[in-house]
Amino acid sequence: MSSKFADEKVQICTSFLQEHLSNHQYHKQCPFVVGLNGMQGVGKTTLVASLAESLNRNGIITVVFSIDDFYLTHEEQIKLAKKNPDNALFQHRGQPGTHDVKLAKSVLVSLINSQQTKVPVYDKALFSGQGERLPEQYWTVVNNQGSKPAQVVILEGWSVGFRPLSPKQVEAKWNAPSRTLYKHKLEHLLLLNEKLRLYEDIWNCFDVFIQIDSTQAEFVYTWRQEQEDCLRISKGDPQAGMTAEQVQKFVDGFYPGYELYTESLRQGWNLHRPGTQLQIIVGLDRTVKQVNRL
Repeated sequence: MSSKFADEKVQICTSFLQEHLSNHQYHKQCPFVVGLNGMQGVGKTTLVASLAESLNRNGIITVVFSIDDFYLTHEEQIKLAKKNPDNALFQHRGQPGTHDVKLAKSVLVSLINSQQTKVPVYDKALFSGQGERLPEQYWTVVNNQGSKPAQVVILEGWSVGFRPLSPKQVEAKWNAPSRTLYKHKLEHLLLLNEKLRLYEDIWNCFDVFIQIDSTQAEFVYTWRQEQEDCLRISKGDPQAGMTAEQVQKFVDGFYPGYELYTESLRQGWNLHRPGTQLQIIVGLDRTVKQVNRL
C-alpha cells in the first residue's frame, strides 16, 4: 500500500465504511450512501478521492460527488441575490439555499436506483469567480450501460448533514457572543434556516455519516489562507490568490453556517440511528486528535 493510502484518516474511514457496508449488502441490494462533512480547507476533497480509490482497489465500486456540483446557475444566483438585496448570505454561492436541491435529489435517487446518471459539473472560475454550471454535455456519466453499478455513493460538502434548528434556537445563537452572526439580521438567519429544511430529504438518504471536525472552528481561516499561499507558490506569482483581508471576508461569508449548525452535528447526525456517524477531530495541522462514534 502506497503512502497515499497509509493516511490515517483514510484507514479510519475505510474501516468504518467496510464494517457497515457488509451489513448493508446482506440486507439491501441498493448502493450504500455516505454523507461526508468537513469545513473548508480541512482536506475533505483529498480525503474522499483517496477513500474512493482505496475502496475501488478493494473491489468496491465507489462514486464521489459534491454538494458544490449543484450550485445554482449563474443566472439563478443573480436572481436570488436580487430577490434578497440586503441579505449578505445570498449574495454569493455557498450557503444552503444557493443549490438546486431538486436536481441534487434526483441525481442521488437515480444513483440509489443504480440507473445511468449524469452528475453536473460546476466551474467555480467562470464569471470572475462567481461560477457557473457547465452545459449537460460536460456532465459526468455514472453507471454506464454494460458496467457494474456503483456500490458506494459518497456525497461530500462543508454543509452536508447540517440540520435546521427551531426559530428559538436560531434566535438564541444570534443573541449569544459569536464571530459572525451579529453581522446579520435575525430574519436573514431565519430564512437561511428555512432554506436548509429543503435539504432534509437528501440527508435522509444517507446510510452512514462521516464528520471531519476540528478542535477549533476558527482553523478554517488559517486553512483557507494556506490554500491561497500554495496557489501563489504553484503559479510563481506573488499577486495570485486572495489577500489576507479577502480571505477573512470570504470565510466570514460561510462562517454563520458553522456557528449555527456544527454544535448539533456534534451531537449526532441522526439520533435515531446511533453508531452510524464517524467523527474524526483534527488539530490545526490536520492530524487526527480524536475519533468518536455517535
